[in-house]
Amino acid sequence: MKNLLILGVSGSIGTQTVDVVEEHPDEFKIVACSIYHNKEYLRELLKRHDIPYVGIRSKDEELENEFPNTQFFYGEKGLCELAKLEDYDLMVNALVGINGLLPTLSGLLAGKDIALANKETLVVGGDLVMALAKKNHCHIYPIDSEHSAIFQCLNGEDKKTLKRLIITASGGAFRHLSHDELKNVTLDDALHHPTWKMGRKVTIDSATMMNKGFEVIEAHYLFDVDYDHIDVLQHAESIIHSMVEFNDRSTMAQMANPDMRIAIQYALTYPKRESNDHVQSLDLASVAALHFANLSYERYPLLALAYEVGRKGGNMGAVLNAADEVAIELFIEGKIAFIDIEKLIIHAVRNAEYIPDAGLNERFLSDQETRKYLWDKWEGLI
Repeated sequence: MKNLLILGVSGSIGTQTVDVVEEHPDEFKIVACSIYHNKEYLRELLKRHDIPYVGIRSKDEELENEFPNTQFFYGEKGLCELAKLEDYDLMVNALVGINGLLPTLSGLLAGKDIALANKETLVVGGDLVMALAKKNHCHIYPIDSEHSAIFQCLNGEDKKTLKRLIITASGGAFRHLSHDELKNVTLDDALHHPTWKMGRKVTIDSATMMNKGFEVIEAHYLFDVDYDHIDVLQHAESIIHSMVEFNDRSTMAQMANPDMRIAIQYALTYPKRESNDHVQSLDLASVAALHFANLSYERYPLLALAYEVGRKGGNMGAVLNAADEVAIELFIEGKIAFIDIEKLIIHAVRNAEYIPDAGLNERFLSDQETRKYLWDKWEGLI
């Protein structure tokens, strides 16, 4: 039995993690979780599972009275307190945004392994996270389908024989549109991803290709591969989740239907593979054809920006992530057009102070300064 802490249990990854747990009740037990505002989902979860520790946004006497055997933790501080608990074996970090960084560090300080879906953790603090994981002999298991694919392709291989990583990208909701045609797309348009069902932020990030840029940075830290040897290839069907080319020119790919429960379960069960009866087998005859294309930096400038930010390091990942979060919030609120997202992000990165050897506090300060700058200035920047 493996005891789990699931941070962000009501989100897309969190709920699918619960699916995996409930499919394998003899393998996993949820001993702690966090939820932001979906109280009804939490109620149903606590009725099905005896969970002794729960993190919520703020004090809630109604929930506390309803579930007296559960200890509640509050706010961002509560996330770190959950991460420091001794009662769990593996943290599933399914939070969205920079809020996932401190709980990850707290878990690693406590000597815990991490199943990581919160890519912002590595975008903002990848060098700090990986160094702490190495120091405390902790494992980080990727949940992103692309990084899970790479992880599986590299399993048992000599790292010295790796030539390059090839991260696949569906192209997002607007892959058939030119850059000029993006001017009039709506929020509803942006939220219709062609192959994956995800949360709002990551779906919009997929349409701008910011999500793929984040994944490039994430891959750099997870697999210790320099940016010159990480490529992105458009693959519309999302059947090949990523590939690894080796020095003998052979290329290994991981293939499956686009269902996140495959990657989630592999992170939870590694090094074992368990049955996954809720996921459909891949029928290549039905798929019939797989398509690939190179991605243009002119069409997707945020992908190019992510490579630039990744190579610079320091505080720039914090700036990039903060700018992205603000720009997406402005778009969701109807204050800016879709095409303005990239304008704001590029402007913020170009005008931020670069701190090469930024510590944790400096990165959070850069995050705060970037957010304030864009909220104050966005109207004059579009």
